[in-house]
Amino acid sequence: MSESQKTVDRPGGPPPAVSSVDRFFKISERGSNFGREIRGGFATFFTMAYILVLNPIILGSAKDKFGETLDPVQLTTATALVAAVMTIIMGVGGNLPLALAAGLGLNAVVAFQIAPLMSWDDAMGLVVLEGLLICVLVVTGLREAVMHAIPQPLKQAISVGIGLFIAFIGFVDAGFVSRIPDAANTTVPVQLGGTGSLTGWPILVFCLGVLLTIGLLARKVKGAILISIVVMTLLALVINSIADIKAWGLTTPEWPDKLVDTPDFGLIGQFSLFGAFGETTVITVVLLVFTLVLSDFFDTMGTVVGISAEAGLLDEEGKVPDLGKVLLIDGAAAVAGGAASSSSATSYIESAAGVGEGSRTGFSNLVTGGLFALALFLTPLLTIVPLQAAAPALVAVGFLMMTQVKHIDWDKYEIAIPAFLTIAVMPFTYSITNGIGAGFVAYVVIKAVLGKAKEVHWLLWGTSALFLVYFAIDPIEQILGVK
Repeated sequence: MSESQKTVDRPGGPPPAVSSVDRFFKISERGSNFGREIRGGFATFFTMAYILVLNPIILGSAKDKFGETLDPVQLTTATALVAAVMTIIMGVGGNLPLALAAGLGLNAVVAFQIAPLMSWDDAMGLVVLEGLLICVLVVTGLREAVMHAIPQPLKQAISVGIGLFIAFIGFVDAGFVSRIPDAANTTVPVQLGGTGSLTGWPILVFCLGVLLTIGLLARKVKGAILISIVVMTLLALVINSIADIKAWGLTTPEWPDKLVDTPDFGLIGQFSLFGAFGETTVITVVLLVFTLVLSDFFDTMGTVVGISAEAGLLDEEGKVPDLGKVLLIDGAAAVAGGAASSSSATSYIESAAGVGEGSRTGFSNLVTGGLFALALFLTPLLTIVPLQAAAPALVAVGFLMMTQVKHIDWDKYEIAIPAFLTIAVMPFTYSITNGIGAGFVAYVVIKAVLGKAKEVHWLLWGTSALFLVYFAIDPIEQILGVK
């Protein structure tokens, strides 16, 4: 019996505050401890803090129908605020080590597909509508039912695919892998480094970071991922101060002129719930909302399943604990993102970095959310971590998630082929949603071909039909005359 347990068993006096927190978050019950949860919270923050830079760049670089742009400083504040609030709410309400922030891909849809058709206020109103619709799907039980209808091997394939996807993100973000410009007149889409070889100090930081991370993991050093991020950031600061480096990417590791900056909340509440219907056709609005819902719905599904599986939190049937609460909070995050004009917020697969550090409960979210809240005032200091120092964590976690591939029966083609497509399409199309869609469609088609259509849950049939619409959205829009 542990000392803490003995203390609880003693009569008289209330139990210690720490024990109450432990019981509330089930920290000991899930085989974790406060040290692991805190390290995991830091690791998750540092692997997704790039969104504080990237989201303002994506949204701030676009113009709405009237040529208006959003202020980058206000966008940074809104992004940090939503991430802080919703991550903490997920930790307390959902008790999963699952952080939330403005969704990549979703923000691109808002910036480059929706905003040009209407004002920014109207575009953000559609994001709020999307979030409300997702909340309705959760309350009715439909969203949770869809997740429970997915066969366990496909859930495992989703986790593996996400692992490869985030490892690929790590390689790309660090510049280890880059897209070959179309002007190169080649059919090869990506290459090593920026020119076909590794050059420059930033790449060296990334490579050393990968070696340090995997070395620490192999030796089972506690805090391996976080140690690597901190050490590589310090090394990057030193290198940047003595070497002539043209560019690090989005974040340059240099000591800021000031540590504290005043947050600007000017974008909070700047949305029009139904304004879009006055700017474009009803069919266009419906299709735009449908695109947002479908992307958010299945990105979240894949992320929640993947993170829960990696953390060992799935039950015997492969179900996520308190899934209804988790999905409802995720839907509310989309509403919050639209209301704050920071685009739809969603669950982040980078939370896997925290899981890799040992996070198993929502307590780590208090740390991650607290750091995002701190970022409202200390953005100059907390954004000095270059992608080259944080990306090795994504590569390492990609490996950890990849190990689940051993649970898939590769001799059984009716599950192996959909699993393969799920795993392959995610990194190859840079989209979790596309991978899940490819796997679902293949699964129902193969079952039908084998005469086993009755074995497929009706929700999977309906979901696969929606994915067919999703993949064929362009010709559908042309047929309906909205293009």
